[in-house]
Amino acid sequence: MPNPAAGAVLAAASRLRFPVLFKVTLALFVVDLLVPDLIPLADELLLGLAALLLANLRTRAPEPVVKSAK
Repeated sequence: MPNPAAGAVLAAASRLRFPVLFKVTLALFVVDLLVPDLIPLADELLLGLAALLLANLRTRAPEPVVKSAK
C-alpha cells in the first residue's frame, strides 16, 4: 500500500520541469546519503523522483530547416 504522504510529494513533483526536478532529486539524494534516515520515506521519494526524471527524458524531434525563398 503506497504511503499517502509520498504520493502527495510525487504528485507535486510531477509538475516540475526537468532542471528543477533534477536539482530536487539530487538534493534529496545528497541529504539522504550524508545523514541516513533523517527524512522518513526518503528512499521511496528518491525512487519516485528518479522515475519522474526518466519519464521526462525524451529525445526531441529536430526542428525542420526552413529555406528562405529568393
